[in-house]
Order: sequence, then structure tokens, then C-alpha cells
Amino acid sequence: MPFTREEMSAIDKHPIDAPVAINFMGLTTDEQADRKHHGGPLKAVHQLAPATYDKINAEFGLKVHVGTLGENLTTEAVNGLPEMTEATVCIGDVFQYGEDKINGEDSVQLRIVQPRRPCYKINDQIGQFTKVPNIASWVSKQGISGWYFQVVRDGMINADLPVYLIERPYPFATLETLWQLSNSKEKFDAEVIEPWLEIECLEDSWKKVLAKKIRKG
Repeated sequence: MPFTREEMSAIDKHPIDAPVAINFMGLTTDEQADRKHHGGPLKAVHQLAPATYDKINAEFGLKVHVGTLGENLTTEAVNGLPEMTEATVCIGDVFQYGEDKINGEDSVQLRIVQPRRPCYKINDQIGQFTKVPNIASWVSKQGISGWYFQVVRDGMINADLPVYLIERPYPFATLETLWQLSNSKEKFDAEVIEPWLEIECLEDSWKKVLAKKIRKG
């Protein structure tokens, strides 16, 4: 779609019902117009909680729909299970989407490796609906911009699949906590930060930010 700043963006997403293949670079049907900052093996799939839209719409009096912020995967809680949000998922979590086979193909497995950093394109995208100048900054302060997956197993995915948590090696490492630590102006004891630096799958730029948060002396 044409974009506000006279460049191309693939931020606006819409639901699809047909099965889609996912490989190490992401959904084979998906697009990233800005490949310098979006996409790649450590940003293969972006998931965002529907609750983010509830919060944006309540805060700014909007009716922004799921997919507007560029995520290419979303889930809904069923049967009393917790919703997948920044407070309930952790770095290193591996999720399987669907049973072992979908139409004879492997179901996809995805590992959370980093949060998403909101960018100005959120402002331009939602700016179509409101004159609020910097929603990206508000989303960042709230820590509700979703997360990126690395693909553990290529496979198929389609709508209305059950989601299974199959690995949680770092139960302390919620996205919410990572966001709070990374954006805090405070320094922390090494024992608070060092466990994060030992998470092998955490994307390196986040480790660099956290390492600077260690209190010296």
C-alpha cells in the first residue's frame, strides 16, 4: 500500500483463511517493504495481542482493527486459557501452531527471540484515523508492541488452529519484564541482569542494552 511518507510499507495486514507455508524467513505470502528493519530469521513472524488494539482504541477513541500495526499472526484465548500477551509469554518460549500435521504437512514451531520496537510507521498508519501525533511512543511506553519469532520448524499454518506451548526454558523472562528493564533509567545489580545475558536465543541488540543496565561498583 502507498505510505504517508512517500515510501512503500507492508504494515497493514488482513486475515486469511487458506493454509500458509512458513519457512525460516517467515510467511511465504507475507511482504516486508523495508527489509533493512523488518523481516529476516530473527524477525520471521510478528505476533501482537488483540488486547493491544483494545488499549489503543480505549485510550484514543479509535476503532483500529487487528492487523493495522503490521503483525502477521494473532491468537485468541479459549476455554479459560490465558491470552498470549507480553505479560504471559517469555523469551525462548516455543509454540506449535496446530497438531503435528496440517493437510499432510508439518505444523510450524516458532520461538520468541525479541520484542518488537515500535517505529514511526505506526504513527503514519494510525494517523489515517486520528491526529494524535505519536502513538508509537505511547505504545512503546506501554510495552505492548508484540514480539518476533524465529522459526524452529518450517511448516504450515492456517486460521483457527490450537496453539501449544512446547518449551519454556526461561520462565522468568517475560516480555513485560524485558521491556521494563530495557527502558528503565535505573541501574540494576548484576544478579538481576546476568540471567538475561545467558539466554542464548535473545537477540544480541537487547543483550547490549541490558548489559549497560548493570550497576558498577
